[in-house]
Amino acid sequence: MTTNVPNVVFKTRVRNEALGGPNPFEWKDVTSDDLFKDKKVVVFSLPGAFTPTCSTSHLPRYEELYEEFKGQGIDAVICISVNDAFVMFQWGKSQNAKNVFLLPDGNGDFTRQMGMLVKKDNLGFGMRSWRYAMHVENGEIKKMFSEAGYQDNAPEDPFEVSDADTMLEYLKAR
Repeated sequence: MTTNVPNVVFKTRVRNEALGGPNPFEWKDVTSDDLFKDKKVVVFSLPGAFTPTCSTSHLPRYEELYEEFKGQGIDAVICISVNDAFVMFQWGKSQNAKNVFLLPDGNGDFTRQMGMLVKKDNLGFGMRSWRYAMHVENGEIKKMFSEAGYQDNAPEDPFEVSDADTMLEYLKAR
């Protein structure tokens, strides 16, 4: 049995200089097919933009190793978070992210269908993604690294196997 990524529509914002002004962005629907069909993709998901581990380690290391992922035949590296498009854009700017595509899952639809949506009410976050990473080819999940301890209101935020180095080691060993 193969497992495919969920088929959802992501609500994103894209730059359109023709609009002019201080906010030259417009809404663009991006589908799972747009992201994964006929592509080799590394995806990592994290609890939230601007949060400590996500901002100091998780995203920066994927950004740093981007060219090495490309060297392993990866077409795109995508970071998914249950945050809206505006937050993801500002986080990307603050992180100086140039290579990793920051994908907003504002409603948590993708994350819910992945079985990775958890309550983080204990932190005042509401519903968020559990931390994981996966290698996807043409929409099929080839390998998934999910952090241990999956649960609602987890007392810890483990970060041991969804990191960029673990993913890169896996890709090199294939």
